Amino acid sequence: MSQLARKLRKNPTPAEVRFWKIIASLRSQYHFRKQVQMGPYVVDFASHAARLVVEIDGETHFVGDAPHKDATRDAALAAHGYRVLRIPNDEVMRNPDGVFRAVILALKGPVDQAPPPQFR
Repeated sequence: MSQLARKLRKNPTPAEVRFWKIIASLRSQYHFRKQVQMGPYVVDFASHAARLVVEIDGETHFVGDAPHKDATRDAALAAHGYRVLRIPNDEVMRNPDGVFRAVILALKGPVDQAPPPQFR
C-alpha cells in the first residue's frame, strides 16, 4: 500500500495540485500530508492534528458502486475519529475561495481525542 501512496504522490491530478496550493497557508499549522496511508486506505490529504481527511473526487466517484464504496470508506475513517470532507474536482478548479472556506470550517470541527496510532 505504501508503494501506491508514493506513486499517487508522484502523479497528482490537476485538481490535487490546485488543492495543495489552495491550502498552502494551512499546511504547516495543521500538518497536512498528501496521499496518506490510513489503515487499508490511501487518502488524498490528511491532517492528523485536526483529524480531517480531504478527498478530491473526480467523475468516477459519482457513478456505479463508487458512492457506496466511498460511504463505506468514510464510515471506517469516522470510526477511527476522522472527519471526511469530499470536494469535487470541478469545485477545486472553479471555486478556490469556496474550497478554502470549506476546509476552514471543517478544521473548526470537534477535536476531542488523538487519532488512533494505526492511522498515523
